Amino acid sequence: MGRFAKNIVEFDSVSFRYQASPVLNKVTLAVREGEFLGLVGPNGGGKSTLLKLIMGLIKPDEGSVRIFGTSPKKASRRVGYVPQFAKFPNDFPITVEETVLMGRIQPGRLWQRYSKEDRKIAHKVMSETGVAEFASRTIDQLSGGQLQRVLIARALATEPELLLLDEPTASVDSHQEKGVFELFKELNKRMSIIVISHDIGFITDYVDRVACLNKELLCHETHAITPDVIEQMYGDHVHMIHHHSHAI
Repeated sequence: MGRFAKNIVEFDSVSFRYQASPVLNKVTLAVREGEFLGLVGPNGGGKSTLLKLIMGLIKPDEGSVRIFGTSPKKASRRVGYVPQFAKFPNDFPITVEETVLMGRIQPGRLWQRYSKEDRKIAHKVMSETGVAEFASRTIDQLSGGQLQRVLIARALATEPELLLLDEPTASVDSHQEKGVFELFKELNKRMSIIVISHDIGFITDYVDRVACLNKELLCHETHAITPDVIEQMYGDHVHMIHHHSHAI
């Protein structure tokens, strides 16, 4: 009971559209403190939009979003974000350590020097994510799996209470995927996590609950996801679900 004591994310009948195209329709969702939530659904179903609303990058057209009981903008320092690897420019001449230290930059201190505490936290999270040995390497020298862990370390350097992950294993192989999710399971002991994934069968081994999003929202405990639910959410896209789906 105590583990999921209070709601830290609250969507109340949230709708959002890009120009004339509706992306989210009356979505109501509560994420509890300490929860590990998987967010699944077809491309264009609104998953990344939901994360942007949590971060306060966009505002809903209808309904309300509250994060840690306040506005997303006010709660932004308590939220960490790991983008899709494919969308991260990895040809920038910056080292692993410098990339992770970027997570320590706060509003109003862009040109300030990093403190000893900043460097201590950066080294702690680099060690935790298994990239400390690459600290002085530039990010264009990393494999996809190594870069993904660097981006996770950068998000952890903000010391978040809520970690948002947008398809964090899209660019890594299945062996690396398992290792990354084992790391997330460990991190979940001290923070809440929301992960976007296409791989329903795989993530059900790790998450507490799955939210199925295709403009509208269906939530299920992980054991309640049936082929009928998948068909309802994905329709003709059901073949896109990865090979792990036999585990459902």
